[in-house]
Amino acid sequence: MRVIAGFFKGKKILEPKDTHTRPLKDLTKESIFNIIQHSNKFEINLEKSNILDLFSGVGSFGIECLSRGAKNVIFVENYNKVLSILRKNLINLKSIQNYKIIECDINKVDIFPNLKKKFNIIFLDPPYKDKNLENLLDKIYHSKILYQKSIIIIHRHKNEKDNFPKKFKIIEEKKYGISKIIFLSILD
Repeated sequence: MRVIAGFFKGKKILEPKDTHTRPLKDLTKESIFNIIQHSNKFEINLEKSNILDLFSGVGSFGIECLSRGAKNVIFVENYNKVLSILRKNLINLKSIQNYKIIECDINKVDIFPNLKKKFNIIFLDPPYKDKNLENLLDKIYHSKILYQKSIIIIHRHKNEKDNFPKKFKIIEEKKYGISKIIFLSILD
């Protein structure tokens, strides 16, 4: 797994050796960034964006955002065996300091009121079997941490049937192998 584009293009991203973590595949990640960059369904300028990477794992998505010039990235992860890899991956970027790691279980701790920041992109990559997505999206909405033109990107198993709060609309949905990527926005 590598950084696809930007300042750190080609840099290797360390991966865990266990099967509890499911890093974002390079092809899927590249497709996400192509949609962010070229979609006419929303406007996101990555270089001016604050990114919230929930269930960040080894940090593949957030590191790609940093490499492409994102303003700031907050990584949220609670799995101890992957946190040390996330830290190593970020330390390997050397000069980058516009990030923060929050160690917590996002389904048990409501961190949103304490973030004191709004986000342009929230990336959610929960375990495929996680059933708390609707509740988590509801918390995100009520915490008012999204700019009006923000997007939420969700990585799920292609057969997963999720319910999204009525406050959100699906902008785009793409399938890649056994996974799918869903782009959501807030209803106006």
